[in-house]
Amino acid sequence: MVDLSWSHILIVLMVALVVVGPKDLPRLMRMTGRWIAKARGMADQFRKSFDDMARQSELDELRAELESLRHERPLAEVDLALRAPALGSDPITPSGRSSGVETNKDSSTEPISGTVANGPGA
Repeated sequence: MVDLSWSHILIVLMVALVVVGPKDLPRLMRMTGRWIAKARGMADQFRKSFDDMARQSELDELRAELESLRHERPLAEVDLALRAPALGSDPITPSGRSSGVETNKDSSTEPISGTVANGPGA
């Protein structure tokens, strides 16, 4: 950016006063102010549109990432394991393979037959 000190601005105003004249100087200053305002407005509009494009790009990336996570379902195996019965079944993973969890098919839940002591002295 242009580095203008007060002395530089004073010199520019003196030259403008001599070149343009005191009669047209206020009109020139108004016109210059309008040009500067338009330039600032255009720069602000450019910055806002650039920020909007960046924000939209970030949102598009997040949407794509969410869609990929929905299709991948990284916790599908955990979901299947939670829904499967605790004993007697081998949960199948989404790939169609066995999860490798071994269940004890020889153990039974039947009570042990025989005499059961009902307490001391039975």
